[in-house]
Amino acid sequence: MNLIENVKEGLRSIKANMLRSVLTSCIVAIGITSLVGILTAIDGIEYSVNTSLSSLGVNTFDITSKRNRGSSNQGIAEKKYPQLTFTQVNRFADQFKTEGVISLSADVTGIAEVKYLSNKTNPNVRLKGVNTEFFGLKGVEIEKGRNFSKVEMDYGTQVAVIGFKVAETLFKNEDALGKEILISGTQIRVIGVMKEKGDLADDNYDNMVCIPLIKANQMAKGRQLWYEISIGISDPTKMDFAMGEATGIMRGIRRDEVGKPNSFDLEKSETLQEQLEGITSALRLGGFGVGFITLLGASIALMNIMLVSVTERTREVGVRKALGATPLRIRQQFVIEAIVVCVLGGLAGIILGILIGNGISSLIGVDEFVIPWTWMFMGMVICIGVGLLSGYYPAHKASKLDPIESLRFE
Repeated sequence: MNLIENVKEGLRSIKANMLRSVLTSCIVAIGITSLVGILTAIDGIEYSVNTSLSSLGVNTFDITSKRNRGSSNQGIAEKKYPQLTFTQVNRFADQFKTEGVISLSADVTGIAEVKYLSNKTNPNVRLKGVNTEFFGLKGVEIEKGRNFSKVEMDYGTQVAVIGFKVAETLFKNEDALGKEILISGTQIRVIGVMKEKGDLADDNYDNMVCIPLIKANQMAKGRQLWYEISIGISDPTKMDFAMGEATGIMRGIRRDEVGKPNSFDLEKSETLQEQLEGITSALRLGGFGVGFITLLGASIALMNIMLVSVTERTREVGVRKALGATPLRIRQQFVIEAIVVCVLGGLAGIILGILIGNGISSLIGVDEFVIPWTWMFMGMVICIGVGLLSGYYPAHKASKLDPIESLRFE
């Protein structure tokens, strides 16, 4: 009896005991469904988030003024560095050549009160000076109106793009565009309203008023602002090169001496990506654990059924041995039968897992349909492994049966 004949015999045995085989396959299918389904849903969520991570700061790095801490832990006074100036950040934007987007911004105040006629906000509105690239780099959409024009940026025109909550508080059901608002004693015309970002945004854009950077500098009334440069790189592989170029340019602008530390802070924005990877890794581990426990139960059930099958087919084993079947072929027959049952259940489980996983993803707002090739392959490997582990002991037991005693078995 060769290997192909063993496969055929395994399929015939499954067909002869259809109900038992289907129920066993269903146990395996449930385990694979839970494994593939959970991991598919996680992959779908991760893929959706990764497509927009570049706008949330993963492919960006920031240059800011060094925060002067006063003294170190040893009580030694640390060197104080001057803040980045308006001129320096603009010179940097002109000199940086790597392909990407440069956002310049500075907070004027975080406790502004905005008024329109008799309506006013709480004194907690953030007034921020920005350039035109700020909104795109931060992933902020302008729902109504438009972004700042080059002329408005160059001349510091008294115009503003306001957050969703600010517009809702001041204008209720009115159209905010073209209206004059009063903020920090200055009349400013609204030219745009940001789309609602919600509480999960990395910054409170809904409660923010953005004005041209030059105008923000004027409204500071001689007070030095904390300017921030954010650089978004379209090609993540060029990130290290871009950071090196930015460091060289800024050191030149700041006239930092060779061998001396930077007089500014440069930080790569990876926090969100690292948090996401930590969460998805924990979820994957949990999903794998649930699937493993279910598959463990399936393997025990399958082994029990195979042991029953060996007992039922003792005379058949005796006949095969009498006709010349070796113990190896007998073992192959029962192991292949167990593997076929597991593979059939695995295929059903993978299909259900993909559908359920993508269904869960769509329920939470992920539109992308994910086909997890890695988990599909892993699922099939696990199925074959379960079949081998569950079928080997019954197969080994069958191969050790004495042909004479087997033929006498009733």
